[in-house]
Amino acid sequence: MTISTTTSHDGNTITIRVKGRFDFNLVQDFRCAYQEQKKPTANYVIDLADTDYMDSAALGMLLHLWRFAGGEKARVKVINCRPGVRKIFEITHFDKKIEVA
Repeated sequence: MTISTTTSHDGNTITIRVKGRFDFNLVQDFRCAYQEQKKPTANYVIDLADTDYMDSAALGMLLHLWRFAGGEKARVKVINCRPGVRKIFEITHFDKKIEVA
């Protein structure tokens, strides 16, 4: 599976790990990964350690998650970006909206 989800012991942090290509083909799986948790007030961590490609559809998915999680009040953090993926966040200024660590 390309997307896996884990929840912290207290249930307040949902970590979504994307492996391989983060692109349009994952729209449904990515959406299910956080909507099935039914907790829009949670902290969301997107782990991209194993992501080697990301396109504009992935940015759209992250934006949708950000809105689902509360928009400006959202607690969404992207971690473990490879240099090429991090550059996409910087070029598009997504790192101003979603924390990229």
